[in-house]
Parts: sequence; structure tokens; C-alpha cells
Amino acid sequence: MEFLPISKQNMLDRGWTQCDFVYVIGDAYVDHPSFGHAILSRILEQHGYSVGIISQPNWKNPKSIDVFGRPRLGFLVSAGNMDSMVNHYSVTKHRRKTDAYTPGGVMGKRPDYATTVYCNLIRQTYRDVPILIGGIEASLRRLGHYDYWSESMKRSILLDSQADILMYGMGEKSIVELADALNAGMDIQDVTYIDGTVFKTNELDNSLPTIVLPAFEEVKSNKRKYAESFKIQYGNCDPFTAKRLAEPYGNQFVVQNPPQKPLTTQEMDDIYNLPYCRTYHPSYEKAGGIPAIEEVKFSLVSNRGCFGACSFCALTFHQGRIIQTRSHESILQEAQQMVKDKDFKGYIHDVGGPTANFRHPACEKQLSKGACSHRQCLYPTPCKNMNADHTDYISLLRKLRKIPGVKKVFIRSGIRFDYLLADKKDTFFKELVQYHVSGQLKVAPEHVADAVLDRMGKPRNAVYNRFVDKYFALNKRYQMNQYLVPYLMSSHPGSTLKEAIELAEYIRDMGYNPEQVQDFYPTPSTLSTVMYYTGLDPRTMERVYVPTDPHEKAMQRALIQYRNPKNYYLVREALEKAHREDLIGSGPKCLIRVLPPSATNRWSKAPGKKPSSKSSAKAAPRNPSSKGPAKRSAPSAKKSAPKRKGK
Repeated sequence: MEFLPISKQNMLDRGWTQCDFVYVIGDAYVDHPSFGHAILSRILEQHGYSVGIISQPNWKNPKSIDVFGRPRLGFLVSAGNMDSMVNHYSVTKHRRKTDAYTPGGVMGKRPDYATTVYCNLIRQTYRDVPILIGGIEASLRRLGHYDYWSESMKRSILLDSQADILMYGMGEKSIVELADALNAGMDIQDVTYIDGTVFKTNELDNSLPTIVLPAFEEVKSNKRKYAESFKIQYGNCDPFTAKRLAEPYGNQFVVQNPPQKPLTTQEMDDIYNLPYCRTYHPSYEKAGGIPAIEEVKFSLVSNRGCFGACSFCALTFHQGRIIQTRSHESILQEAQQMVKDKDFKGYIHDVGGPTANFRHPACEKQLSKGACSHRQCLYPTPCKNMNADHTDYISLLRKLRKIPGVKKVFIRSGIRFDYLLADKKDTFFKELVQYHVSGQLKVAPEHVADAVLDRMGKPRNAVYNRFVDKYFALNKRYQMNQYLVPYLMSSHPGSTLKEAIELAEYIRDMGYNPEQVQDFYPTPSTLSTVMYYTGLDPRTMERVYVPTDPHEKAMQRALIQYRNPKNYYLVREALEKAHREDLIGSGPKCLIRVLPPSATNRWSKAPGKKPSSKSSAKAAPRNPSSKGPAKRSAPSAKKSAPKRKGK
């Protein structure tokens, strides 16, 4: 196995005089199937096309994209595995300190809005070479969208980037069709028929059924129009039922074709069986390697897609709701290769995907008729037609456990607990507890207030409570000493201080001390982001309360971590504002105590100054009666709140 060329000399050493495609990426070059650029470049290679990789070019120097010279067919451009703005900034818009997709974790090797910047850089030198953009950043910005970082509506990235065509979703089928069309001599402007692509045109084709969305100027000036437009977009994400969508921009249209069809199991196998080097390019070794590889090196991708359809998740817009899976044989073959790696210690870190325990479509009709447009599979309650069955997944996990050299097989990419409970058989739940938990199981209830869960598209809190009870009952039965780590989110649309306090009380009763909390992050093309920007739920057009004030958001976050002495005054202010002074005092249900006068005077003289550890302990001691039942949640340690994966 050999890496693709990263320099002109590498290209010449292969006997090439020119690359068919030059792939410009915002990540370091990692030839592993968890990285989109690796999959697409290997697919093109398999179909006879030559690809050169330009990783993290210097966007201030046009010569940095001229490494290979002019490509024969075109440039491919991707910001990387993450949206560049999410990669750079926290939800509070503070600059992150590290970048896991860059050599040595160094921050600053890619620009903000990387896809647009790279394309404009290319256009400075090559005005007539086709530019094809893709990846998560392009996929979720394919039509007019709210941009949290500039706090404005932005046009389709296809226009601002000056690219010719956009591939949304995973792109394996569309990239080959595009390459074949260009190779056949077609002008890129005439390639308007490929599923999973977005293109620009001055005139609509009236022979094809097309829904004309509100014009960009309308959605920019009228938030309700944007919510209405997004509802139409959301209802046209299914590859079997979606119509063409056209968004007007003056005398021009941006047209979105229906999504590419789901991959068959054989097609999935073929993709993951390509000759990847399965690691980062050796040129990064001196810089300390690529941190992101550690998350995936000993993990196995089992599936794609997610019919969970949480409101804050962009998977519906990117991978879709129809589950696509690899065969047992393909996964086992990869696992056997993994065992031979010199760094393998006997532990397979994960077997999953966006949701680990989805191993087949929600119901049989999805593979021929698509996912229902009028309801979700799991929300508000599981559909009666849903096939909740873990038999295939159990069989796969059992086979993996039997491979010589494998000590443990963990599930870390997250399970959908409402789907697990919908399975009438307990077999998977039992084996999950016995064999597949690495000391602590991570699940995502996100909140406990049903009013907020409704906006999130998540099951009611009673469902999570049933799961918790059963999880610990099984742990007790098998004498397992395992924790539960719930992911919790603050400040999601629909959450007032009342709901935030309800969550804090729940945390008190369960004895959980969360080390990290995820504030709601308005990323492009999610239902929740539309709620955040418009104040409307696009599903119903009902008005939604949205916490946007930074101080209120800080209070909601502090309530989840009310035991932290640094949060004392924020928690107290929140409780007083919500008229919940009953939670201030020394009673067994109180969240915080009343400060002694001496501490109040001392702190009031220096607002914002951190108290000493001694005064902190006095200021907000833990309530002895709120420890909760033993082992119901992870202890207060950094490992108890791992970084949330990209579900």
C-alpha cells in the first residue's frame, strides 16, 4: 500500500506527467476510511483516475495550490472532516487551542470558511479549471443558511466559493459520475443531472419536477420565510421521494438534485476494502503525528445514516435517515488486519457509526419507498412499523469477540436507548452490559424537561429513566461495577430557566457531577439552528423561546454544574430570577447554601475575583443528601465526561 502523491516529485515518480484531479483539503492527509478525502481519492484511483493531495495549503500564497500544476479534469476541495468554523471556535466563539486534524495538534493551519478561501485561491491562478467542492462544510451550506459566527444569513457556498458544482452527502457515487462526465469531454456547466449534487444555472429545466424555494433575499429579510424554506428542504432529504429544489438569487438559481441513493452492502464493503494505508502520511511524524487518528485507528465502522433525527444533528441533511451497513465478512476482515498492528493492545474501541445499534433500516419499505416524510421513526414514540431488532448486531459482536488476539470489544459511538428498549428481547442489553462497556456507558438523554426534549426530537424523560433503571439492574445482576455517563445540553431552544433548574434538580437526585457540559451550538442546516435564529419551530411554525443572551446561557450552564463553587453566584441569580429560593439553603433538596455574611462581604468587594479554595469550600459545599444511588453515574473525573462525538 502506497500513499497518494503529495508533491510533484511523488507524481513524477509514479510516471505521471499530470494529475487528473488535485484534491485540496483542510485536514492533514490521513489515508484512513474515517477521513472523507481518503475514501474519495481511493475511489477515484480504483476507477482509473490519478489524484494528487494538497493538504492545508498556505491560503495567503496562490502558489501553494500549484504543487502539481494544472489538473487534467479539475480540483476537488474540502474543508476537512469538520466545518472549519466549528473546528476553530467554541460555542462562545473563543478560539480553540488545538486542532486534532493538524500535525501535532497545532491550531491555525487552515483559514476560517476554508472551502471558500481555497476555491478563491485556486481561481486566482486557474480561472477555467472545474472546481468540485464537498465535505461536511460544503454539504451543510449548500443552500442559503444561517451562519452563527457572523450572525447573518449567508448565500449558498457554491456562489461565494466560485466553485462549479457541489457534492453533498458522502459523495461516493456522485464523484465517479462527475469524473466520468468530465473525462468524456462534457463541459462542467452541462453536468446538471447527477444525484447528490448542487449546481448553478440561469434557467430552470421545466421538464423536471422542481420546487422553487423562497428567494434568498426573502429568507434573508424575513425569518419566517427562512423557516418555511427550511421545512421544505428538510422534507426533501430522502433519495427516493425528494424533488429538485431551486433557490433563486436574482436572475440565477442554485439547484439541488435529490440525494444519491443508499449504498448497498456490497458497495459499502467495496469502499472499506480499498487499499488504505490506514494512518497519516509519514511526513507528519516529526511534528508528532495527527491526534485524530487515535480516535479511529482501532475502531470499526459498521453503519451509516441515522433515523434518530435529533433536531440539533445535521445527519439527516448529510448522511440521511436510511441505514446502510457493511457485511460481517468485511468488518471481520478489517478487525483481523487490526490485530496484526504492532500498536494493537487487544481492545477494539468501537463498532458502530452515527448510532452504534442501528444495523438495518428502520423498516423494510425504506429501501424502496424511502423514509416517511410525515413522521419520524422514533419521535415522539417509536413507529409501529419500526423493526427494533439487534439480532444482526449481536451476531457481529460475538464474532468479533472470538477473534484471536481480541480481549474486549467496546461500543463507544453511542447507542439509541429508546431503540434498545423498543426491542422486545433483552439479549443485546444483557450482552452490552456484560461485554461491551469500557467501565462507563455514554448515552445522550440531552435533557430531562419534556418541553425541551420535544424541541430536540428526543424521547420523553420517562423513557430514559426506564433505561437507567434497567441498566443498573443488569449491572447488579452480573455484578458489574460500571457507570453511566449522560451527555447533557444547556440553552437549547425551548429551555427557559425553569427547565434548566429542572435539569439541575435531576442531576442532584441522580448524584451526577458533570465535568463538561455542551452548550447548544447552532451549526448550519439543523432544525435547532433554525429555531435559534428564527424563534420558530419549522415543523409547526410555533414560536419557541430561545436563550440567546450570553448571561442567561451562562446561568443555564452553571445550573448543570451547580456544585462548582465558581458557579455559585450565577446559580443563585438564576434561582432568584426564577423565584426558586426554596433551593437555596441547607435543606436536603437545596442546590446551594446561603453564604455567611463574612464571605458575602469579602466577595462583594472584589466581584469576578476567584475565591480561595478555603472560601470556595464554605461557599458552595455539596449537599450530603444529594449523592444519589451508588454507581448511577460516573465520578467527578475528567474521564467521566469525554469529548462528545459527532452525532
